[in-house]
Amino acid sequence: MIKVCLADNYPVVHFGIKSYFKDHSEIAIVSNVGNFSMVKDVLYTKEIDVLVLDLDLDGLSSIYELKAIIRNYTKTKVIVFSSYSEQIYAPNAIKAGVAGYVHKTAKIETLGIAIIRVFQGQTILNDTIKKNLALIAKQNKSERLYRKLSNREIEVLRYLSSGKKNNEISSILGLNEKTISTYKLRLLTKLNVTNLVDLVNKAKTLEIV
Repeated sequence: MIKVCLADNYPVVHFGIKSYFKDHSEIAIVSNVGNFSMVKDVLYTKEIDVLVLDLDLDGLSSIYELKAIIRNYTKTKVIVFSSYSEQIYAPNAIKAGVAGYVHKTAKIETLGIAIIRVFQGQTILNDTIKKNLALIAKQNKSERLYRKLSNREIEVLRYLSSGKKNNEISSILGLNEKTISTYKLRLLTKLNVTNLVDLVNKAKTLEIV
């Protein structure tokens, strides 16, 4: 039996997934948590085969914190189960060591298949993402720019888009405020805009946030 921990902010998600897998022959939801700090406690005290986690989970401020989990608990495979754009976030999540990315619009059956496959050692990306990644080299420079954003740049952009100031973002991510300013300048350059309003609008248009 594959032992799964589900980490998500919303009780309805916990209820729906637990109900679906209640009598599953291969998958058992053995733990449900609603905060990233609780993830660490569960992994420390229980043997978890697969962690299913939302990138928007309370307490998870950066994908680098997720990388630390993956590094410290090597026997646990991680699947991101999120409403964030796969096109933007899936490649970076895979780079961080995540074993699979399932969008929340997918059927729960798809999540079940992904859990089984990552437990078997596979890396899961849907066919659309694979095709999109294969097409990157064929796109012109302006179309490719937003795909070149680093994990950290995407995180800073997400916080900027939510109205956070540089000093607030530096506190959340544990970085110097000047470093945040540098990331902001890089984002303006990469997305070819000159001010914060246009930067946020461009990010929304490209479904980065």
